Amino acid sequence: MNEICSPYFDPDFDSLPERIYGPACTVNIDNESLQDCTIVKIDSVKWQGLLLEVVQALTDLNLIISKGYISSDAGWFMDVFQVKDELGNKVTDQRVINYIHQAIGFNSYASIKGKAQTSSESQPGEPKAIEMTGKDRPGLFSEISAALADLGCNIIEAHAWSHNALLACVAHISDQSNGTPIDDQRLHVIEDHLTTVLRATTSKKAENANRQEVKPAGLPKGELSTTTRVERRLHQLMLSGRDFDMPPQQKRSPTPTSDSDDEERKAASVSIESCVEKGYSIVTVQCKDRRRLMFDTVCTLTDMQYVISHASIDSCRGYAFQEYFIRHADGCALNTEGEKDRVIKCLEAALERRVCEGVRLELSAYNRVGLLSDITRVLRENGLVVVRADVATQGEKSVNAFYVRDISGNNVDLDFIRSMKREMGAIDLAVMKETTNPQPASTEKPKLSIGEIFRIQIERLSNSFIAIK
Repeated sequence: MNEICSPYFDPDFDSLPERIYGPACTVNIDNESLQDCTIVKIDSVKWQGLLLEVVQALTDLNLIISKGYISSDAGWFMDVFQVKDELGNKVTDQRVINYIHQAIGFNSYASIKGKAQTSSESQPGEPKAIEMTGKDRPGLFSEISAALADLGCNIIEAHAWSHNALLACVAHISDQSNGTPIDDQRLHVIEDHLTTVLRATTSKKAENANRQEVKPAGLPKGELSTTTRVERRLHQLMLSGRDFDMPPQQKRSPTPTSDSDDEERKAASVSIESCVEKGYSIVTVQCKDRRRLMFDTVCTLTDMQYVISHASIDSCRGYAFQEYFIRHADGCALNTEGEKDRVIKCLEAALERRVCEGVRLELSAYNRVGLLSDITRVLRENGLVVVRADVATQGEKSVNAFYVRDISGNNVDLDFIRSMKREMGAIDLAVMKETTNPQPASTEKPKLSIGEIFRIQIERLSNSFIAIK
């Protein structure tokens, strides 16, 4: 009987590149060099999207990125971040430090690619995630919630953004009777019904109909609870819906404010210049600093298929300065004025989507089918428009955060909102005015300008990268 032989593979072959060139990624966390913040330094093999993965990992931990220096020429990625926790202190929690090492410090380039491939595999027993985009109108999010309740769906998690008359929403749903996943046939019925809701007041023009869409969410399986994964998908939905190209929604007339309030409302400034000698396009962003700001800009540039080769991030006294040296994937810079104008519009839209004027409502109650529908119905019947929503289930409780404004354009009366608690029943309600800069402002002036710091870093490119102290 003939023996069947299989080819022999040396078990040490996979680790050969690492033994020759060193680890594909190393992470160093330094709490000694600076008094008021932690330095996170990453050295890694370069691959497209790595910067976004790093920023996502830090953002998932709600860390405040006050400074950053990024360089990735010659196939190697070198990055230094200065970060603080939510309270503005150093990152000393060992569990957080371990998570940073695990999330960023991949063992090899192959393991990075393997993680990206296996994360999208379907997991049995998971609730279904659906996404929808459509022309926004007063009460639309409430109509969506009511439609899902009528269809017997339990909303486990939902996130919705509204910007420039466009609504994007990602929801995680299960069967209301037993909490099991919804089968594909029933999911198609739900999608068709929600599409009808979205198109209820839309004209039959093709360009408008294309923006009304409901389909399974384009998210890695098992990662819906990761906030940045959902937020990146919302950015993508808004971008594909061309919210940057739509007329801005009518804003309420501002009431007289102080000089500090005027400064708080200062619009973001985005500009693009050419660096001919290096073959880059330089994107500069200046705006009021806030959390997740770097995530929003890096996410947008990455999803527009631009490669960020170098970057410098700094914040001082509540104001943020960001510079990105970008190219196309083929190595070309932005050549036409039309392309530059599109990038500027897309970045401005990305910065605006998260900043909500109005009042933030935080509500907590025991979870039940139809709870979200009842809450949003009360808001709608009292003339309030939901411009952003974050809904999550924690055990037996549903935790909801809504950003609302008055449908008529008037200022929202906080006492009136508190009075609505009687209509909502046994619901814990917290009311606060949303601010665009919740993190503490730095009083230290940067010793060098952003451009000077970046140009120094380019000239110091070598096998090591040292943080400026």
